[in-house]
Amino acid sequence: MTETTAPLKILVYSDDVNTRSQVILALGRRPHPDLPEFEYVEVATEPVVLQNMDAGGIALAILDGEAVPAGGMGIAKQLKDEIYQCPPVVVLIGRPQDAWLATWSRAEAAVAHPIDPIGLAEAVLNILRPAVPAS
Repeated sequence: MTETTAPLKILVYSDDVNTRSQVILALGRRPHPDLPEFEYVEVATEPVVLQNMDAGGIALAILDGEAVPAGGMGIAKQLKDEIYQCPPVVVLIGRPQDAWLATWSRAEAAVAHPIDPIGLAEAVLNILRPAVPAS
């Protein structure tokens, strides 16, 4: 039997192309057998984040809290305030002391930057696995 599950769209926001690449490399195409493949939507500006999230179809947003001029934590807060049933959000934080800001932003998880592939994968799996229907 062939699996025909549609890929999960993962939005990755950072003004830094290297940060976006690190996130995508850390997670890969399919980070866990319980999940469908990931399809990445790379975004470098706040307006494009908002357009993609408003359009729907995004399963998870990973937002760089250190991005400029619009940081991921402020964007996360805006998304949570403005989008009904907003998809889960992971924010990348530059310092452990910024964890309280991630909580303020209502993000489901915060992961330290530079990217720890194992930590990022664990955070993403903890968020997405409960959402995957049991077969």
